[in-house]
Amino acid sequence: MRKFNQGFTLIELVVVITILGILAAFAIPRFAALDSAARISATTALVGSLRSASALAHALYLTAGTAPATVTMEGQTVTMAFGYPDLPGIVLALQDTSGFSQATATGTLTFTKTGAATPLTCIATYVAATATTAPPAIESAGLAADTAGC
Repeated sequence: MRKFNQGFTLIELVVVITILGILAAFAIPRFAALDSAARISATTALVGSLRSASALAHALYLTAGTAPATVTMEGQTVTMAFGYPDLPGIVLALQDTSGFSQATATGTLTFTKTGAATPLTCIATYVAATATTAPPAIESAGLAADTAGC
């Protein structure tokens, strides 16, 4: 009786490992670029969320008709200034800012995406309204979001 050994030859294994190495050399740089694109998308999405939350809170303010100091959104009491959420109020209106760190300066709330290559340039800002005729500025450096360093 003759036994047949089953398995791969050394040449077959070397060829497969070589092909996998070549594929990895092309695939890894592409995956490295995806994390930057994901941070840009998250920052851009946060800008949209800031605009939506501000507009919804302003709509509730207008429908109240009595110029309330607060409105209730999803069970959260959002504080208002000039008919729009103030800095603490916009955070409550957003409800979820995971993946971003926050910093407050005079009248400005800055959201920085965690994990950014250059954190100071992967930001979205909310500048509170200063008059009833001027809505809050939701931008960074004149753009929807400053994503150069994402």
